[in-house]
Amino acid sequence: MKPLYLASGSPRRRELLTQIGVAFTAISADIDETPLAEESPSAYVERLARGKAEAGRRSVVSAQSVCVLGADTAVVLDGKILGKPVDEADACAMLMMLSGREHEVLTAIAVLEGERCESRVVRSLVRFRPISREEAAAYWASGEPRDKAGGYGIQGLGGVFVAGLNGSYSAVVGLPVCETCEVLGHFGIPCWQNLSAS
Repeated sequence: MKPLYLASGSPRRRELLTQIGVAFTAISADIDETPLAEESPSAYVERLARGKAEAGRRSVVSAQSVCVLGADTAVVLDGKILGKPVDEADACAMLMMLSGREHEVLTAIAVLEGERCESRVVRSLVRFRPISREEAAAYWASGEPRDKAGGYGIQGLGGVFVAGLNGSYSAVVGLPVCETCEVLGHFGIPCWQNLSAS
């Protein structure tokens, strides 16, 4: 079976790929994540997912054909991308903006092999209950929001703020497993189906 490389340092993406029975090697793929002028949030996450896959491929030294999976997630409120918080004030400001409102989470995946690249953008809607400033400060103190887009992690303590979700839970975590399995299949990489044979 052809090797798959995951171009991501995210432990959550590694866990989700493992969960669906995909064998892979994790590699780092650092790229500039600055949005371009007039770039839509959807185009932004897709560009970053593709860019990470390309950066990952450049770091792999192999004579054989390899597949590289890149992914990116953005939290979007009122058309504005909320990145990873730079400090406590930034994190609390984000949570106050999200408090009692619905926001978008866009997650893009891109699979690259040779000159062929296939990508998907998955859109989910997340609704937060009202959050107090004291809760926001206590959440920052937990350490969880520091490396999370939008300043929260739905799969961790941040799940207590989520009153509703319309879309893909795994995409909000960082990797839409349904779409990832579908695209990997197009490249001849099986997911959960190969578990029963082992």
